[in-house]
Formats: sequence, C-alpha cells, structure tokens
Amino acid sequence: MSTLCVIPARGGSKRIPRKNIMPFKGKPIVSYSIEEALKSNIADTVMVSTDDEEIADVARCYGAEVPFFRSKENANDSSGLAEVVIEVLDQYKKKGMTFDYTVLILATAPLIQANSLREAYKQLLSNPTAESICSVASFSYPPQRGLVIRDGNLVMLHPENYTARSQDLERIYHDCGQFFIFRTNAFVRDKKLYTQNMLPYFVDETESQDIDNETDWKIAEMKYELLTKKDE
Repeated sequence: MSTLCVIPARGGSKRIPRKNIMPFKGKPIVSYSIEEALKSNIADTVMVSTDDEEIADVARCYGAEVPFFRSKENANDSSGLAEVVIEVLDQYKKKGMTFDYTVLILATAPLIQANSLREAYKQLLSNPTAESICSVASFSYPPQRGLVIRDGNLVMLHPENYTARSQDLERIYHDCGQFFIFRTNAFVRDKKLYTQNMLPYFVDETESQDIDNETDWKIAEMKYELLTKKDE
C-alpha cells in the first residue's frame, strides 16, 4: 500500500491575508499540519499544494515536499479542495506514481494530533466496506432548534421542535476542519470530499477549531494552550 498526504495552502487567502504561513504560537500555522503528518508515519509522501513561492519555501523547511506548483485554475477563491487533490493525483500519475490512499489535511489545523491521524487511518483500513473517513465534531447546540430572520422577524427554522428537549434530538455533526482520509479509487470516482461509505472520526470540540477570521484565530490559540497543558 502507498499513501499520499496532501496539504493545500494557496497564497491568496482573503479574510486573513497570508493566513497559511502567519505565525501561530511562534511558528507558521501550516507547520503544525506538516509536522503532525510526518510524525504520524501514515503517509509515504507528505506534500504541500501551493501556488506561492514563499509558502513552498516554508513547507520545505518543515519537511514537506513541493514537487510542483498548483495551477492558476485551482488557486482562486472558487477552487474546491476536491479539485485541488484531483490535480495533485493527476500530476503524480504523470510522473508514474499512484497511491492506494490519500490523506487531506487542512493547512490551518494547529490542533491536529498525529495520534488522531494514526487512529483514523487504522479505522479505515480495518473496515473493508468503508471508503473514507472524516474528522468531525458535534454541534454544541442542536441546529434543529436554530433561529432565522424572515421579513425582519426572528422565527424558528423548525417550529415543530419548539417543545422538543435538546437531548431527544438527533445529534448533528460538522467537518471540524482537520483531515479526510480516502481510498484513492473512491475519491477519484466520486470527485468530492464526502464520498460514499464514509466513516466518522470524532474529535472533541476543545481539540478543533475552524479558522476563518481573527476571532477564530484567537480561540484556536486558547485551545492550543489548553491542549498543550493537558499533554504536559
């Protein structure tokens, strides 16, 4: 078996400029994804997909490969992660390299743990019918009791749940912004992150944080400090 780890990190992030290499607790944020991927030892190759020379230099400094640069078509705001990974696999195929498994790790995932990657990889390999696994966390408040604004008025999205107790509602999960692991043939077949026959890998809310703005960044730093203290 051969496994490829792809860490997408384009240079044109808008909400937080240069987000993928901004210092997070003293190191470029992408370095955490690279280091934990390498530490996990689940991939034969850990590479960063980027269109940016500076990001490429940082990636190589922390041990990742950057064997080619991302195309302009897949380096804009509308580019999806699935398209980026497909392009990477195609580029390797041109070099005569194919992979049985593909790991996708987000560049801004400083709370990611090598042990989580190993455990998720093991779960996928041990389940013959599973084709992928995704790191997920549960919503802290039931979305079924969510509120929306319509014609200026605040109303329940699902008024039928007005009297329902939170503990009686089905638990709903979200991708927690850390990693996906695919059987490569299933990913290429479906060409999307959520393939058929996908397993969940549960991550505690305190150990994950999607980073889209400065507030998210500060929360991630606080969680990182808590996680570091817990490890000590």
